[in-house]
Amino acid sequence: MKTIRKIISIDEEKCNGCGLCVTACHEGALQLVDGKAKLVSESYCDGLGNCLPECPTGAITIVEREADPFDEAAVKENMARLAQTNMAEAKAEANTPPPLACGCPGTHARTIRPNAPAVQETNNAPQAAPTSQLRQWPCQLRLVPANAPYLKEANLLIAADCAAYAYASFHQDFMRNKVTLIGCPKLDAADYSEKIAAILAANDIKSITVVRMEVPCCGGLVHAVKTALMLSGKLVPWQVVTIGTDGSILEQ
Repeated sequence: MKTIRKIISIDEEKCNGCGLCVTACHEGALQLVDGKAKLVSESYCDGLGNCLPECPTGAITIVEREADPFDEAAVKENMARLAQTNMAEAKAEANTPPPLACGCPGTHARTIRPNAPAVQETNNAPQAAPTSQLRQWPCQLRLVPANAPYLKEANLLIAADCAAYAYASFHQDFMRNKVTLIGCPKLDAADYSEKIAAILAANDIKSITVVRMEVPCCGGLVHAVKTALMLSGKLVPWQVVTIGTDGSILEQ
């Protein structure tokens, strides 16, 4: 029986699909559907609004209306079901063999060995030219096989694909001695959490560094890593670095 109570309301026009509200909701009432936050069940929402402060666009408000009562038992069942499903998918992906070499060259997993630094003349003095710090291919998060050999005991860099263009010394300051995985939660319109959970499940990852841009949609990368760590049950040291659109480091 429906009752008059407080419950969240989502303005889809304001929602940018960053997913931060999904992480903030401990009842599993919110999910990203077609790039937008959705209330999946009224009975899962307690109306307390833990998701409100996380929304960067103000798309979520608390309203008082007729709704199904909050059902704590249903919430527990739903959360257990989600955890089971997500871990099963993560393990299945972790056991998927890498693409064959006869397929698209862009998806063939391989390690890149650094070349000897070239020498260039600067003010009539020889200096070592900058060298790429990319140590594997592919680097797009969605294309990387979860069981690629270079992921074993790796230090991961999970970065917004705009970051390397905004921050001038990206290779030297962030990519050195790391496996670099890039993505854009806004343009890919995908939840990376399952892929990252699969990588964590299949490999003994040493650390994760997330480099995001200051724009709100980049919060999806942080959300994906948080969710993946919860799904995998792994305790991995991780940090977030925020790059400004002017190329400065805003938070580290």
